[in-house]
Amino acid sequence: MLRKLRESKGLQGTLLVTPTLIFMVGLLIIPLILTTIISFGKRTSDGGVIYTFTLDNYTRLAGFSTNCDSGAATCFDPLYVNILGRSLSLALETTLLVILLAYPLSYFIARSSPKRRNTFLFMVLVPLWTNFVIRVYAWMMILRTQGVLNGILGTLAGLLHIPFTPLEMLYTPGAVLVGMVYEFLPFMILPIYTSLEKIENSLYEAAADLGANPIRTFFKVTLPLSMPGVVAGTILVFIPVMGTFIVSDILGGRQVILVGNLIQRQFLDARDPTFGSAASLILMVMTLIVTYFYTRKFGFGEEIIAV
Repeated sequence: MLRKLRESKGLQGTLLVTPTLIFMVGLLIIPLILTTIISFGKRTSDGGVIYTFTLDNYTRLAGFSTNCDSGAATCFDPLYVNILGRSLSLALETTLLVILLAYPLSYFIARSSPKRRNTFLFMVLVPLWTNFVIRVYAWMMILRTQGVLNGILGTLAGLLHIPFTPLEMLYTPGAVLVGMVYEFLPFMILPIYTSLEKIENSLYEAAADLGANPIRTFFKVTLPLSMPGVVAGTILVFIPVMGTFIVSDILGGRQVILVGNLIQRQFLDARDPTFGSAASLILMVMTLIVTYFYTRKFGFGEEIIAV
């Protein structure tokens, strides 16, 4: 048996991939199938599931309902459509801002000396050693009415003898956006840095010898060669932002509701697993569609494997 295993490359490959297949089937495929089945069911009065086939949960997500106050057969309520749209918009805004912040920082780190480069990378990774929720609560202390930021602004206004009214920054969409950008910035910096660090200096020297100025060199050499890192970072940021609910729950004060909050509340508060499952699947489909077209446009991003 051992001799056959040593001689058969196909059998070796099967044995190597088996643990991964078991993991994927047990923790991904089967739960996804169960979620799909539940999404077509109905909720019982005590929060259970009636296994049947109905599209009521999906039509409810689309805004159509049969429970109308006007007496009409069906009516339209854009509540859940707005939540889905808000989640997609926030994810796109967060990803764009993270790219704009991460790219110059990654370029600066990649062009630094090796000793300073390791120090800068260490500083980027240090926040990840702290619990996710604690970092969000830190921003709550900064943005609240009597928080750090308003305290600094009030002090400056006092020195300049300017009237100052504390800003209402907490529990707003802007606070949620700031928290999202802060939390996911390292996941964009690392893959972009990996791409930039691989670019040979000889390419910059060749571009200079051919008469290219720094701006032209950036758009013709640096940016194209670093796009795999940008794409990888986009995937690492966009997908979790679409589904997260902690940041919006804390910094949004349950006033900025995203699809992640909707799913969490359906399972834990409303005890409606059928509607929560339908919202989960819609979230997954939306994320896959955006990711598919984005990667078709710019490539998949080979550095995502390295990260």
